[in-house]
Amino acid sequence: MDKLKFYLAFFLLITFSYSTFAQRLPHSEKYVAPLTCDLLITGGTVVTMDADRRVIEDGAVAIKDGKIIRVGRRAVVTKNLTAKRTINAAGKAVIPGLINTHTHAAMSLFRGISDDLDLNEWLTKYIFPAEGKNVTEQFVRAGTRLGLAEMIRGGTTTYCDMYYFEDAVADESKKAGVRGVLGETIIDFPVADNKNNAEAMAYTERYLKKWANDPLIVPAIAPHAPYTVSTDHLRAIKALSDKYNAAVVTHVSETKKERDDILAQKGMTPAKYLDSIGFLTDRVIAAHNVWLTPEEIDIYAAKGVGAAHCPQSNMKLASGTAPIPAMLAKGVAVGLGTDGAASNNDLDMWEEMDTAAKLHKLISTDPKTLPAEQAFEMATIRGARALHLDKITGSIEGGKRADIAIVDLDSLNQTPYFNIYSSLVYSTKAADVRTVIIDGRIVMLDRRLLTLNENVIKKDANAYRRKIIDSLKN
Repeated sequence: MDKLKFYLAFFLLITFSYSTFAQRLPHSEKYVAPLTCDLLITGGTVVTMDADRRVIEDGAVAIKDGKIIRVGRRAVVTKNLTAKRTINAAGKAVIPGLINTHTHAAMSLFRGISDDLDLNEWLTKYIFPAEGKNVTEQFVRAGTRLGLAEMIRGGTTTYCDMYYFEDAVADESKKAGVRGVLGETIIDFPVADNKNNAEAMAYTERYLKKWANDPLIVPAIAPHAPYTVSTDHLRAIKALSDKYNAAVVTHVSETKKERDDILAQKGMTPAKYLDSIGFLTDRVIAAHNVWLTPEEIDIYAAKGVGAAHCPQSNMKLASGTAPIPAMLAKGVAVGLGTDGAASNNDLDMWEEMDTAAKLHKLISTDPKTLPAEQAFEMATIRGARALHLDKITGSIEGGKRADIAIVDLDSLNQTPYFNIYSSLVYSTKAADVRTVIIDGRIVMLDRRLLTLNENVIKKDANAYRRKIIDSLKN
């Protein structure tokens, strides 16, 4: 028994002594268990967008089974680490993949079809007729591939979509390896995929079931707007969302006309009306929000509604400027979106960051409004919160999915370089993105798309251009 006590005391003494010694070691010298990873990104400036907003010079990110398993200084991350593949990011920024919180990817095929009009005229005289004559499942597939290729090239790794034949959008996104919250549009008139509400609801329910629990695709329901979907149908959509715990994507308060019409019809502004029928929840993602009142901003904050800010589209259609600083001050999860390429006319999130930061300085007459870091936050972690996906993406942290873009920092438009957020938001262009990784899979390497065929995509898009031109002559 005395020997047992002696050995136990000796063991505890050794353990305590090593623990004390290890705590005094520099972090880089501490023992790190041997590990093998699938992909190692090393040598870049890692912009984590974690809670501490760490920016790690000469950093590294280790990825295994699609997840980030280590992130930190290169000397620490690479210790006792064996990588199956290594990407040298020296002289580059390693950032969370950008998150486009609102678009219509297939509408890339309508890019430039009609410009310089207000929303109502643009929709009713050009877009709705063009869609009626051209949109089929194959059209949607071709347009989605075009949109996906453009987004990947610009470093977007997650996008929120709403359109027709959304099952095909999901299929193309899955093939391309892009993460998406993808909403099947429900609208109260006949459209390309469904001719009435009963058909649309049945299609949507099948769609929700098919893509449930997919690692990349979040199937969603997308009622077009409060002015194109009846109260009864909005309530039915809310019930379907409750049944499947499904996300809901919609347009809210995009124009003054919409705001005024809903106010006249319902006696309430659009977001307040939606709240009054029990529609707003923490599964809702509302796009535009240009004409929100302070009371409606409070409703968004209380209900956990995610919001998508589309500054360039709102400017081009002269819809107005969303009260983003007020929404941010209330803690609303606001992300940036491009809207569709038919009203923007591109899917470039770098332009949206730059525009958002400058637009709100202009409107507020305060140059301190929406600084660069906050704009970058809206394109990454806050955008992830807007889509209710911040537990898995939006920042470079251990345990999150590996959605990452590697960006040059030495192009002419970025030289000289002083501040990382300033450079990313005000100087960086989509062409500066070199490599894109989604869910641990490399989808673009050194500007070469690996999951999509750019030449075929452009050929298909130009074939549809001729069809669209011919259809509008009739």
